[in-house]
Amino acid sequence: MKIEISTEENSLTTVKDGETRQLPLYCKESFEIVSDLWAKVGWDQKYVYTFSWFGRPVIQLPEDMIRIQEVIYRLKPDVIVETGIAHGGSLIFYASLFEAIGHGKVVGVDIEIRPHNREAIECHPLFHRIDLVEGDSVGPAVLESIQNLIPQGSSVMVILDSCHTKAHVSAELNAYHHLVTPDSYIVATDGSMQDLWDVPRGDPSWKEDHPSAAAREFAEAHPEFQIEQPAWPFNESELTKNITHWPDFYLKRL
Repeated sequence: MKIEISTEENSLTTVKDGETRQLPLYCKESFEIVSDLWAKVGWDQKYVYTFSWFGRPVIQLPEDMIRIQEVIYRLKPDVIVETGIAHGGSLIFYASLFEAIGHGKVVGVDIEIRPHNREAIECHPLFHRIDLVEGDSVGPAVLESIQNLIPQGSSVMVILDSCHTKAHVSAELNAYHHLVTPDSYIVATDGSMQDLWDVPRGDPSWKEDHPSAAAREFAEAHPEFQIEQPAWPFNESELTKNITHWPDFYLKRL
């Protein structure tokens, strides 16, 4: 799609499949078009690799962090299980929310927790709200360890942020969905890969091979879950759409 912006005429023009559309620059649809492109260019420029949370690198789009915070505060789950640890910033982020709420813990899972990252996480003041599990996220031993770390009767939310191939996310959805309690979510992150296959850092295979494809197939096969963007608790605008790297990401257990 070709996009032309005129700040003199206050207009945004798109050309797609031979069709030309002109919109007011300052309208909801123009904002969404510009935001989608901004998120795409920002990903290629490694914008999300510029943030930290309480001293640890956190490789997430800030709006995704704020939006999931809204969900966590509303649900106040007892346990969040997150696959994919990297530097541990997301673990610390969720642990800090639990610390503010006054209860809850995070179980972090990764196939390899590098020694310097493990040391930094274990030395962090919020580590008392974190459990670490090392190994294949869909391996039987790892799944058993996670189950043993969840007290009986706990409300649980699951966030999938490890390997982002469709096959692996599908395997994680099938392995973890039973942990999710009613009205809570299993979140398949980084579905934006479906829109990033043609950027310089992208991969053509991502056009079909991405987490959102796994989430959509899972929802079709599991009617007890539905894809749902959680409602914003505060909104004085006409906007309704997240600026996100996680499209089709929240799977709510009914």
